[in-house]
Amino acid sequence: MADIVIQLLPHILAALLYAGLAFHFWNTRWREGEHQSVACPMQTWERAAIAAALLIQAIGLYQGLFGETGMHFSFGFALSLMMWLAVLIYWLESFMARMEGMQPMVLPLAAACTFLPVIFPNVHLVANASATGFKLHFLAAMLAYSLLTLSALHAIFMGFTENALHKRTLKRSLASLPPLMAMETLLFRMLTLGFILLTLTVGSGLFFSEALFGKPFSIDHKTLFAFASWGIFATLLFGRHAWGWRGKRALRWTLTGFALLILAYVGSRFVAEVILGRI
Repeated sequence: MADIVIQLLPHILAALLYAGLAFHFWNTRWREGEHQSVACPMQTWERAAIAAALLIQAIGLYQGLFGETGMHFSFGFALSLMMWLAVLIYWLESFMARMEGMQPMVLPLAAACTFLPVIFPNVHLVANASATGFKLHFLAAMLAYSLLTLSALHAIFMGFTENALHKRTLKRSLASLPPLMAMETLLFRMLTLGFILLTLTVGSGLFFSEALFGKPFSIDHKTLFAFASWGIFATLLFGRHAWGWRGKRALRWTLTGFALLILAYVGSRFVAEVILGRI
């Protein structure tokens, strides 16, 4: 019992820290009130607090994923790891651009996903996890999922910002966000890199399935969702390059591709682990 508590403690602490930071950023950047500064850059202690939460979560993820019997995984760890990488990317981006206005939406999601391994502690042993090829495949997949998760969050932010600008309602939360054009540039930068990594993930799984997973390539619902998501992002990036797609069209395609990508792995693992009770 004590070992279980020790293993779950980093997830709980990181989730509480993310939640506290989410409230702080909402209170200082989004909450409307008198005598409050509209433009409030991210402070050094705020970056340090986010870094501390990332470190604590990383410890919990490492302990949970890499046990004595091999590598373990689950849909809860998948979402937690994806959000850890997403917050890390935001944290690094904050040194180059203003990201403080986006934290009130990212950090609550990070808190919720970080707590998932506590609610759903069951994990399954990953086959062939010691192979170098599988490790590279896994790393590419997680980076792709994280970048495309971040792209979806960006798309939601941009939708809210664009609607508010059309209505000419400049609230404090919007004033704390980066300019719309800067957000769009960052969106397609992340989409491009995420698509490259997703291509590597899908391609390696397609052509080297037996070496990576110990079984021949087969078509199932997870594969179909992954290919559909890849096709959506490929079409979006081609449309951006060929016809200058942007605005609501780009946002819809981004969110559609992200939804299919989530269904490809996280959705299938949720059904298998939680609904069907398979480990």
